[in-house]
Amino acid sequence: MIMETERLIVRQFDPSDWIDLYEYLSQENVLKYEPGSVSNEEDCKRMATERSQGNHFWAVCLKETNKLIGHVYFEQKEPKEFLTWEIGYIFNPAYYGKGYATEACQKLLKIGFEELGAHRVMALCNPENAPSWRLLERLLMRREGFFKKEVYFNKTESGQPIWQDTYQYAILKEEQNII
Repeated sequence: MIMETERLIVRQFDPSDWIDLYEYLSQENVLKYEPGSVSNEEDCKRMATERSQGNHFWAVCLKETNKLIGHVYFEQKEPKEFLTWEIGYIFNPAYYGKGYATEACQKLLKIGFEELGAHRVMALCNPENAPSWRLLERLLMRREGFFKKEVYFNKTESGQPIWQDTYQYAILKEEQNII
């Protein structure tokens, strides 16, 4: 499936996308609030190949140049009968502040509600990541929860978890017509 917006193409990953993926996943500041760590070229080659065979990660490319500038995660949660999807995103900082993440996520929300039959779409983010929760609010998602020290992605040198707080956001199908 290929989805188009005014300025973007949102499509399935291709193994050749590893080069653009590496451009931003090799930056520590991009992954500050994400699980995992900085990726090397081999990691990105593997990720691009794996993502090209799945349907949960979508490559976000500029329509004019086909350059991959970020990706969006969109997957149905269990139990499936609850018709809930989760959305997430990571973008290249060279393209921050231009509305590309909002545009790509709006398209996926529309597809989720109108074609996939989603009842609800939710998202999680770190409260310290203000640009992320502001994006969710631009998508008209509502903050539903604050979870204190819910997850950890890293540990101290002595092996102790570094716990992080989480915001949970969501939007319902009946609210999507205002997107």
